[in-house]
Amino acid sequence: MKRIVLISCVSRKSTTKAKAKDLYKGPLFTNSLAYGQALKPDHIFILSAHYHLLDLDKVIEPYYVTLSYVSPDKRKKKPNLKVLTNEEANCWGKKVIEQLGEVADLKKDKFIILAGQNYLTPIQNSLTNIEEPLKGVGMFDRPKKLKELI
Repeated sequence: MKRIVLISCVSRKSTTKAKAKDLYKGPLFTNSLAYGQALKPDHIFILSAHYHLLDLDKVIEPYYVTLSYVSPDKRKKKPNLKVLTNEEANCWGKKVIEQLGEVADLKKDKFIILAGQNYLTPIQNSLTNIEEPLKGVGMFDRPKKLKELI
């Protein structure tokens, strides 16, 4: 049985092409990655709203897409941001599961989820063995909780 950590993308990104692990900025991402690495899993992947399942070393362009709720006020400040609809999120989830199926056993492997509910919901029914160390922890409290877990 493999142990696979799934962390989510974040809105703060570098403005230039970079390896996925270097593109995302801020304490939520850096603490998620550090905690994921501390678990010594077989693989760590990023759940990207735009690129789906990302290897940490894959070089990608910055983008402005999310599965998360964004208030109307914030949307006005970020006119280039695309928020996926429920239907688009479901299609996103099917693609992620297809990609995961190529590198993991969806029924036997353990998936440690360090992503918010909006990123988990579209994929959770296809994964048998899920662990959520941050379940019940609000998004703003996650960086601190991750630091404690490290």
